[in-house]
This record gives sequence, structure tokens and C-alpha cells, in this order.
Amino acid sequence: MTSPENTPLVAVIATGGTIASRKDRDGAASPSLSGQDLLDILPPMPLRLRAVELLAKDSSCLTLADMQAISDRVGAELANPALSGVVVLHGTDAMEETALLLHLRHGAGKPVILTGAQFSADSPNADGPRNLHDALLSALDGTGVRVVFGGRALPAWGLYKLASDRADAFAQAATGAAAIAPDLPPLPRPVAEMRVDIVALHPGGDAVHLDASLEAGARGIVLAALGSGNGTPEIVEAVTRARARGVPVVVSSRVPEGRLAPAYGGGGGGHDLALAGAIHSRLLRPGQARILLAALLANGCDAKDISAAFA
Repeated sequence: MTSPENTPLVAVIATGGTIASRKDRDGAASPSLSGQDLLDILPPMPLRLRAVELLAKDSSCLTLADMQAISDRVGAELANPALSGVVVLHGTDAMEETALLLHLRHGAGKPVILTGAQFSADSPNADGPRNLHDALLSALDGTGVRVVFGGRALPAWGLYKLASDRADAFAQAATGAAAIAPDLPPLPRPVAEMRVDIVALHPGGDAVHLDASLEAGARGIVLAALGSGNGTPEIVEAVTRARARGVPVVVSSRVPEGRLAPAYGGGGGGHDLALAGAIHSRLLRPGQARILLAALLANGCDAKDISAAFA
């Protein structure tokens, strides 16, 4: 018989999200359940569970400071030698971003599992309890950061939200060797004070939003570009202005899957953006590209280091 002392201990960090949400009389869902409330719903499991009440936010409202707070708490929990793993309950809108930050800071240690729900806790299709059950079991195996959701376990690198109305919500931007996370230098410094903006591009678009980010004091900019990382001549000119001010510009894409390559010219294509000094994110989509760029800048990395990390 297993004694309580030998039963695996898992910390469950609650941050809000749909998994903790119920609808009010107007039909609007918002976080209202604590981590302990969610654990109390589960059937008995051969685990010792400890709820950590950290945040109660929709993940669309999470700041980099909030994500840093989650990372810091995960680190504090992992420092406990009695702990087998950590589960983070998180909203799906920004789960891929927090997952990458945790990967960058805690990727080589004990299991760190993120999970949540697509449907509120009072929905007839509530998927939170199943996801939480699966995440807790996954926290007993392997190492590193994973998202356990909709019956699948996915690594953090290259993750993106695939659907807004399905229980199977996440996918990888690439598979096989292209999806393997690179070896990056340690990135221990916090990202809380780092402003990195995402600028969405559209066919024929000008540089108003990119220039506005520069004027607002962005330390870095990620372009949610077209196709394999293309823009317009006006964007190319704005990238030149950004680089003259020492602000790195990373090019990602609104296309969800596939590796990106700066192959097109024409005045505004990816090749022209690269000549102007932009750095192509070969795999990470805009949300994760923003997190990686913020972490690199916070740790004093230069343009060469940033280019290597995204390549």
C-alpha cells in the first residue's frame, strides 16, 4: 500500500480562464471558480494535489507582467524537491504565449503542464474536468513544458490555437524535425517591463501602425505578415526606420502552419524585408514570436543572437 508521503504531489496553479468560468444572468462567462473548486469536482486520484490561487483573469487580459508572475510561481513550485510536477490552469486565448515563456525558463526540469477549457464550467459540454484529469496524469511523466488539451499532449514550441469552438483547440505550426525546439541560451531575466508590439499587415497596408508602435516606445516589433512573411513597400521603409532606432523587427505570418522563408521580392516581399533588417521567424507565429523576442531583449541579446534564435 502506498503511504501518503509516497503519493506523488502536484501543484495546480490557478490563473482563471474558461475552465474557471461560469455564465452570469446576461450569459457572459467570467472566471469565478477557484483552483480548489475545480479540484473538488474531480473523482479520487492517486495524487496529492495542492491548489495555488494566483490569478483569476481571462487570458486575453494577461500582461507580460502576469505571465512573468506565472513563470515565477512555477519556478518556486519546481524548487520543492517533494513535488512531482506542476499544472497551470490557463485561458486558451494566450495559453501558447505563457507556455512558451515557461518553456524558455523551465523547459529542462520537471513536467509543467498547461490546460484549460473551451467551454465554461456550467456548459453542458464542459471540457475542463477531463482536461484537468489528463493534465494531472501527464504531470507525472517526462520533463519539460506541454499543453494537454482535448485528449492530446503538445510541446510548447510552435504551438498555436487552432479553433475557437472545438474541444481539440491547439495544433503545431510544423511537424517532424521542423518542430523541434532549438537550443537557446539561458534567458533568466524577467520580461515584465518589456514592451513588444504585434503589428498586423494586410494587402496594400501602410506603416501607420508600425510607426505608432515605435512612437509608443516599443522595444521590439513583430509583424503578423502575409504568406511566408511578406508585406508592402511602405512596411519595408518602416522597418528601415525601426532598425535605425535600434528596434528589432521580427516577421511572422498570419498563415497558421508551415515554415516561413524570405523568398519574395517585388518591393515589399520577405526578401525585401530581410534586406531592410527584419528577422524572419521560421516557425513561431506572432503570439509566440512576441514572447521569444521579449525574452531575448530582456536578456540583452543583440540582433545576431535574435536572428539565430528565430532561425
